[in-house]
Amino acid sequence: MRQYRDFHDLLMESLRDPEDARIFLSVILEEYEEDGDTEAFLLALKDVIEAQGGIDKITEYTKLSRQDINDFFTNKDNLRFDILETILQALGFHLINME
Repeated sequence: MRQYRDFHDLLMESLRDPEDARIFLSVILEEYEEDGDTEAFLLALKDVIEAQGGIDKITEYTKLSRQDINDFFTNKDNLRFDILETILQALGFHLINME
């Protein structure tokens, strides 16, 4: 009998690789530019954060608190790009030149 793996597990495994995560984020940003789906963008960013070490890693490498990060993800109508850039930098990425 064939064994199947959970999609989320496969995604997390792939996103642990920084290059795969960079490509994933680039695609998500392109899709966000096209459809403006903030919720999908934030869910994808959460996946990258989880795969790259979690919120603890973000708080360790930035001056953001867990509350700052939670507020960023819950305030979908007013995204703060300064916080987005800080999160991306903590993950080793930059908003500019994602390609």
